[in-house]
Amino acid sequence: MSDRTLEEIEADLDRATDLETEAAVDLLQSARANLRAGRVRHEGDGESEDGDEIDTDRRESLEHRLEQRIREIENRDAYSGGLGSAMNPEDDEAP
Repeated sequence: MSDRTLEEIEADLDRATDLETEAAVDLLQSARANLRAGRVRHEGDGESEDGDEIDTDRRESLEHRLEQRIREIENRDAYSGGLGSAMNPEDDEAP
């Protein structure tokens, strides 16, 4: 797989919102794996001396956002489905 840009990974965060749970998690886990393996570049790499520090901070922030979004997506179906039984645990018929 060719290197992806940080901007493309950030766009994946937005795209994942519209995907089914499994596809969204797969997309974001792949993006996180690429980020951790260093297969992601910034479009402006090499243009400034302090760019590496900014890129490191941006990469760490992006990795955190990816992890957070993966957790949100994995749990979004659980939150939308179990409200009835949470409000009335004695009711066996509650959704």
